[in-house]
Amino acid sequence: MWGTASAPVRAIALEALTASGLVPRDHVAVCLVGSVARGWANANSDHDFYVITGSPWRGGSSRTLPVPLRPNAVPSRSATVSGFRCEVKYWTVSQVDQMMAKVTWDQFERGTSSTKVLVDTEELFLERLITCVPVSGADWVADRRRALAESAFQAFLVTASLAETDSSVEDALGQAEEQDFTSAVLSARKALGHAVDALLESHGNFGSRIPKWRAKRFLETAPRQLSFQEYWDLETMRDYDPTAPRVWLDRVLTLCRDLSLEVEIR
Repeated sequence: MWGTASAPVRAIALEALTASGLVPRDHVAVCLVGSVARGWANANSDHDFYVITGSPWRGGSSRTLPVPLRPNAVPSRSATVSGFRCEVKYWTVSQVDQMMAKVTWDQFERGTSSTKVLVDTEELFLERLITCVPVSGADWVADRRRALAESAFQAFLVTASLAETDSSVEDALGQAEEQDFTSAVLSARKALGHAVDALLESHGNFGSRIPKWRAKRFLETAPRQLSFQEYWDLETMRDYDPTAPRVWLDRVLTLCRDLSLEVEIR
């Protein structure tokens, strides 16, 4: 797959994408993103690309994603290229700059709501910018990565995940108080996911908008605050006893509180 390929092979990939009419010649950057870029793909995985352009894409689209930016949509094309299923999304430089402006330290220190600063599509773009494989425009990508590392992006995401953790913990406690243990268990599982996301984000490993990769992110990060086995036992509810739900609930909610205290916002 192109994600682990050498520079010459990625150059061939760029030529193939361009020949298929998927990349304008005046593009700023082409980035392979997602599971292929991170080395997590399987035989059924699509090759996802972001194409960064100076002006909006006019080459037609299979669908568009709405975004609270100008332009207010991200066109997307699906195609088979060199035998690979590809999904290509087209972002403008201006849209990237607008997203970056939302996560400055000035914005963070003003108390801008961390849960509303970015929509999921925007957060996913910025996270993938960090982990992408540049097929073209490596200097532009490196410059954007440096700017992102100096921004409050990480602080916004950690703060949001901690807020989600607290909310889900409160839900679980209230439901358990009413003896509604089925609901409390589901709320506790949500709290655990958000708490682990906050932990991983505090180590610079993002991706909470796609929970299916949480275990891989955990293994990749190996945080000192929690072992993978302890996390996985709770995630899979290995020790859950339906005749005594409070035992599992107390264990999960205590861990969520402990992680919230240990996670650093920076």
